[in-house]
Amino acid sequence: MSEDNGSKPPSPELPPKPGKRLTLGHIADQLGISTATVSLALRDSPLVAEETREKVKQTAEEIGYIYNRSAASLRTSRSQIVGVAVHDILNPYFAEVFSALEDVLEEQGQMIFICNHRDDVKRQRAFVNTLLQHRADGLILCPSVGTSAEEINRLVDQGIPVTLVAREVSGVWAPCVRGDDMSGTYQITKHLLAQGHNDIAMVGGRRDSSTGRLRNAGWRKALSEAGIDPEGQVDLPELMTQADGRAAVPKILEAEPRPTAVVGFNDLVAFGMMTTLRRAGVEPGPDIAITGYDDIDGADARTPALTTVANQPEKIGRLAALTLLRQIAGDRVPNKPIVIEPELRVRESSPPPGVRLAPRLEE
Repeated sequence: MSEDNGSKPPSPELPPKPGKRLTLGHIADQLGISTATVSLALRDSPLVAEETREKVKQTAEEIGYIYNRSAASLRTSRSQIVGVAVHDILNPYFAEVFSALEDVLEEQGQMIFICNHRDDVKRQRAFVNTLLQHRADGLILCPSVGTSAEEINRLVDQGIPVTLVAREVSGVWAPCVRGDDMSGTYQITKHLLAQGHNDIAMVGGRRDSSTGRLRNAGWRKALSEAGIDPEGQVDLPELMTQADGRAAVPKILEAEPRPTAVVGFNDLVAFGMMTTLRRAGVEPGPDIAITGYDDIDGADARTPALTTVANQPEKIGRLAALTLLRQIAGDRVPNKPIVIEPELRVRESSPPPGVRLAPRLEE
């Protein structure tokens, strides 16, 4: 008869007792090398031979080791984490900017945390606080409406590298990489004036952001130079999306005099207007010229193909990433805007009044 020591067999419903967490030492012991070499190999250090690096990574994968980035950051004061925050990741333009900066950062071994703050400054602040808790190496920020220079400067003063992208905030101690928004809408408005349009509306743009103000200013400048009072034109602020563009159409059609052309804040607003105008029996192009901004994917494939402004997302994204990496490396970067010149792309949607350039759509 077996001795009963009071112990009970484990319940079959309970999971097995968890094992010990794997460490660098497990890999080092298995390969017969030091833990320091293992650590360097997992960080792709050139101090370790490529063959050894591959053996270390293969062994780590086989035994299921996960690199402890938090512990490494305590040793090196670098987390290899960069935060990226924008206001509308669903906008294809920002997806292109993100793709470009991601390529550059990943080449340097940086992992990216991304935030879609939706122009909610509280949401942005919560993201930044989370980054600080993770000891992030830096931040690339398209600042929310309502962002103050003081809160960005506070980060810079704490030694956090910051680079702004697309939008400026006056008085910040950080560089900004953006397109020349005033030049872009100035060029496109001048194009519409040259086509014979005199009633030219501006639709969209948050005027509390530098982008919204500058694009509106470019439209106003071109009209004023042509002797046209901008205050006598339709000007609809705050609109940013295709849904906003659709909602703007009744106001455009009810205006007196009705605009013969529209400068859209971005391509999404223009796309929304084009669809709804056609449903109202007004043909984009011959009946009312429509223009956009950003030249996102598909702008040239519409009927009519959209006249817009190429805002160089790849160049802006790459420069923003490289500028941040310079700061992370300890370089002093001037806290002034790096402004990229946009390029006007004239297509079928902006002909002279009454002229059709695109083929007629079948009913």
